Order: sequence, then structure tokens, then C-alpha cells
Amino acid sequence: MSFDNIKQVYFLGIGGIGMSALARYFKQMGKIVSGYDKTPTSLTAELEAEGIQVHFEDKVELIGAELNSNKLEALVVVTPAIPKDSMELNYFQKNNFNIKKRSEVLGMITEQSFTIAVAGTHGKTSISTLIAHILKSSEVDCTAFLGGISRNYNTNLLLSESLKSPKKKSRIKPIVVVEADEYDRSFLTLHPDIAVITSVDADHLDIYGDHKQMEESYALFANQVKEGGILIIKKGIEKVIVLQKKGVKLVNYALQHPAEFYARKIAIKKGDYIFDVVSPDQAIRGLIMSVPGKHNVENAVAAVAVAQHMNVFSGNIKNALSSFKGVKRRFEYQIRTSKLVYVDDYAHHPVELRACISAIKEMYPSKKITGIFQPHLFTRTRDFADEFAQSLDLLDELIIMDIYPAREKPLDGINSVLLLNKMKLKNKKLVSKKDILKEVEGREIEVLITLGAGDIDSFVGPIKKILDERIKNN
Repeated sequence: MSFDNIKQVYFLGIGGIGMSALARYFKQMGKIVSGYDKTPTSLTAELEAEGIQVHFEDKVELIGAELNSNKLEALVVVTPAIPKDSMELNYFQKNNFNIKKRSEVLGMITEQSFTIAVAGTHGKTSISTLIAHILKSSEVDCTAFLGGISRNYNTNLLLSESLKSPKKKSRIKPIVVVEADEYDRSFLTLHPDIAVITSVDADHLDIYGDHKQMEESYALFANQVKEGGILIIKKGIEKVIVLQKKGVKLVNYALQHPAEFYARKIAIKKGDYIFDVVSPDQAIRGLIMSVPGKHNVENAVAAVAVAQHMNVFSGNIKNALSSFKGVKRRFEYQIRTSKLVYVDDYAHHPVELRACISAIKEMYPSKKITGIFQPHLFTRTRDFADEFAQSLDLLDELIIMDIYPAREKPLDGINSVLLLNKMKLKNKKLVSKKDILKEVEGREIEVLITLGAGDIDSFVGPIKKILDERIKNN
């Protein structure tokens, strides 16, 4: 299938972070772009401001007459989160529209490109965003489809100069950086030239059934790296991922030695991380990064490994890391004063929670750490209840919200009280959505962190406002 004949692209689930990047891409290509999503968000508002029509009711009559009359010139892109009983989805299926999954479309876009794909249960958004920033800062022209909003560029889509100006035809093969999503085995549509695998911790067991099947999918992804390509994996993962394909270079990285790429002399000065990255070729000394957490130092090691394989000059790598602002909702400071700190983070898996809470404790060892956590998905809560409890026990006090269901129906006995009962922490409390702001108002807070992948982000602005007022009045 060629996109040349497509005049209209319709997205079912347009407000998703991956879907919205594709919507922006097709809008830039000159296509008529529109779509549906369940709820309005700041991201859907941005899409509407960019000239993309979005509606929020699952009604066929809202799709638009133009799409119906030009079926052969239309492409319908669907996210796996759309339920099978969706009226719009069933309408498109019954009327034989050209329907593609988001992952299939991404695979088609990257097919003719030099593709850098970052996969893994954790870190893929931060690493792919950092790689794109290093390349952009080093004047290596690339397009990037990101799984978060880059704080440097305030978008989840970075376009190459050739795409911004289609008349300027480049003879060089386009470079595309993508986040390779393991959900629904989406990453198996990609055949990268450089692949990074950060972790293969169990997740999405509602899709995979068990951890072993998930690991097998990662192994399939690893063996889809093109001949002559490079597979960069976290040290230790080689026990799980056996590279059967010949002609692919395998390298590993880790936070610290032993590994082919690793960090050394890690120090914190005035809230910044300072470290060296050692590689088989050379050491890059005195790297500075203001994004907190040792897990982000490890992410930087992976990004440096990619950049060096792309022959990026060490000085450019160093400059890019020092100017990297991170990704929205990835350890994003909302307030940072000597008296009060507020951080918001997307963490929704026990390993991510542990990394995030550990990072904030490392930054503020003498402060009381208060966490507000919204569990994401009933199945994930069920599958990792013990691990969630252990990670949340690292906090000094916890406010937990009800589970955000996303695409799921409730499961008997699976709720936030289950996690509270498994925790050893004494200072813990279940608070409903409607009472969250009142709870924050009544608390003495030194360091606050909001955690979760549901709609907890809608409370970030109001919480910040409450805490800003407190600072102002004290």
C-alpha cells in the first residue's frame, strides 16, 4: 500500500501519544486528518489547534461525509485500545474501509528508512527522545515518533528537514527514530537498522499470557534487525535474547562496569548528574545531565551507544546531553524550591515506581516524601500486587487513588485496597478523585510526587496551583 493515493486519514483513538504523533505526521504530509477519542485532553486540544478535527462521542454520524464518499482514498488507523464493540470501528469494518493498526502504519513509514528503534518495558521513551535530541543537536537530519512529549521541542513528533520541505529531495536515506512498543506485539512490524532493548521485565500479561511468551516476542524483535545492523541491549538480557541472525553486531550497556558501554565517576552537583561514559572506542568525560535519577544516567549510556554508532562527534554528544530537558511526565519538576518540591511522573510499573521513588529519595534524603499513586489497569494490579506494595513502601506516606481502568472491565477483588493491605507502610490512605485536591490542601508537604499513567495528569495543574499558593503565603 502506498500513502500517495491516500487523501484522508481517520484515527480511532487519536488522543493516544503514539496515534497523535502519526496524526501530526499525516497532517504535515498534506492529508485531511480527523479522528475520535474517548475524552478530551490537552493533547487533543493541541491537535484541534493544529487543524485536526476531533470528536469525543462514538457515533458514526460524526465521522464526516467526506470520508464516506471517498472510501478508496481514505485510511483508518486504529489503536489496540479501541474496544471491539466500538460503533465506529464496526462501521468501518462492515463497509470495507482500508483499516490499519497504528503499528502497521509505523512499519510502513519506516520501511524505506534507516530506522533506530528503542524497545523495552522501561526507559524507551526517554532513550528515544534523547537519541533524537542528540541527532537534531548534531545536525543529523531525522524524523522521530516519540512516546512522550519532548520538553525541548514540546511535541511527540520531530520532522526531518526534507519532510518539512518536500520540494527539497534528499539523496540520503531518511533516518527515523521510533519507540518500539511491545504492547499487542506492535514492535514486530519494525525491521530496524539499530535496535535498543532496555529491559524485558514482565508486563502486559493480559496480552502475552506469561513472561516467557513476552520474552519470546522480544527475541523475535531482536532478530528483525537488518543484516549489517546493530543490536544494543542492557547487560544481562543476552541470557533471554538469543541473536540467531548473522551479520548483526551485538553490544551491551549498563549503568556501571562490566559492560561494553557504561558510566563511571557518577556524582551529583547542584541537582545535576556528572559522569563519564566509557565505550570500546573512547571515554566521553564530564557529561552533565539535569534529568534526575541514576536510571536516566543508564538511559544516557544507551543513547550515547547509538550516537557513537551513528558517528556523532563526542563534543556534540556532550553538548546535547547538557541541554536535554527530558520528557513531560518523566520525573518532571512542577515546583522546585528550598522549602517545597513537586514532581510528576508517568511511572505505572513496580520497577518504574522503584526507580522514580529511589531517585527522589537520593535527591532529597532528609525530606519527607509523599506520593499520590493511581494504579493503571486491573490486570497489571492483579499480576504485580506484591511488587507494587514493595515499591510503594519506599515512600514516607502514600495517597492511593482507585484503579484507572483504561480499556478494561473491573475484576472481582482487584482494587487499590488490595495494594494497601499488602503494604508495610503505616501512613497510607485511599482517597477518591473528588477528594484528592482537598487531601493535598490538608497535608504538610515537603516533597510530593504524583505517579501513574491514567488520568492523574489532569490533577497536576490544580495541585501545582494549591502548592504555589502555599509557597506564596508562607
